[in-house]
Amino acid sequence: MRRVAQFAGRWFAVLVVLGGVAGLLAPRAVAPVAQHIPLFLGIIMFGMGLTLRGRDFALVARRPWAVLIGVVAQFLVMPLAAWAVGGLFGLTGMALLGMILVGAAPGGTASNVIVHLGKGDTALSVTMTAVSTLLAPLVTPALILWLADETLDVAFMDLFVSIVQVVLVPVLAGLALRAVAGRIVERLLPYLPLVSVTGIVVVVAGIVAANADTVLSTGILVALAVVVHNLFGLLLGYGAAKAARLDRSARRAVSIEVGMQNSGLAASLAATHFSPAAALPAALFSVWHNVSGSALASWWARRPTIRR
Repeated sequence: MRRVAQFAGRWFAVLVVLGGVAGLLAPRAVAPVAQHIPLFLGIIMFGMGLTLRGRDFALVARRPWAVLIGVVAQFLVMPLAAWAVGGLFGLTGMALLGMILVGAAPGGTASNVIVHLGKGDTALSVTMTAVSTLLAPLVTPALILWLADETLDVAFMDLFVSIVQVVLVPVLAGLALRAVAGRIVERLLPYLPLVSVTGIVVVVAGIVAANADTVLSTGILVALAVVVHNLFGLLLGYGAAKAARLDRSARRAVSIEVGMQNSGLAASLAATHFSPAAALPAALFSVWHNVSGSALASWWARRPTIRR
């Protein structure tokens, strides 16, 4: 089982792509999975909580400037870039809303691994993920309602409750379980990548299947918008960290954290409050940001982090 978990972590991006292909090839069989996205996301976030410890938040006190720059960039760069890129590509309705949902989400669950592989500041990455996740119930709904159409038939409290249920509660439950049963959780940690990868693959497959016709008709345009959105996040995240005079390893962490979103949350909000079509950008983002993040980590791994 440990080898299977290691295989899943190593070939994460490929498995996500295969999940999307499965949803496209067998939409009728796979589409019902989309109804259970909040459940799968809750499992993924519980696994994320198990990897956290109270001391992971100590970096906020020791290096507040780095954490502040990263989190502010997270919640400014990606939402505004989503709105701008969506408009640039002429996206409207649910497609544009889906882009904004992705942009307003907190940091992605796979970002910490990508930062580690790219020889970035892993401690900063973990802290940014944790802090942005805890802030998400308040910040994400506010960003969505600010940037999206004013006629959206959804209230702030509805989005707030959804994020608390599928993100905050599972993360805090995992964090609490590790605090009281640390030895048992430590034994489970090597297998958690398998849980996360399986959950994300299933979510992507379900979303693609539920939007198979849309993927075939307009998927290329949305996919291009998603690629540009992700690249903006990676570049502007790195630029913000550089402007703040953070060292090179911290710049890498901020770049990945800003560029890699919790697209599972975006998909969950789309499926719960809007329509399957609004979840399509999230599904495509799940595929692409793991590919781009892995490629960037491989490139960075061969380059030093000492010089500024």
